[in-house]
Amino acid sequence: MSSSMKKMTCRALVVSLLALSFQTANAGMIGADQAAAQSDRAMVLSVLSRAETASQLQAQGIDPSAARARVAAMTDQEVQALAQDIQTAPAGAMSSGGWWAVVIVAALIWYFAYRK
Repeated sequence: MSSSMKKMTCRALVVSLLALSFQTANAGMIGADQAAAQSDRAMVLSVLSRAETASQLQAQGIDPSAARARVAAMTDQEVQALAQDIQTAPAGAMSSGGWWAVVIVAALIWYFAYRK
């Protein structure tokens, strides 16, 4: 490279680096309630995006994309209540019939194991 080409390249780099330093970031503070609302909404949408949730919604005749659109249209208070319901719901809870099945199977195992 010639000397004049190197000088021109260096000048162009200096000007471009100086121009980058004048750009400002537009960051702002958000409140705790707004941050909580955003995290609740993200949690509800992540639950809706699960495959098993989508299959359950479709089994009940609800389109998963329509459910996501309805969550997007909810107020922050509604989303907070829904997120709280999801968080307090028992995961993998059994019905009373399930408990009876466990008791009967355990009794049969005990009966056949100790029968002599």
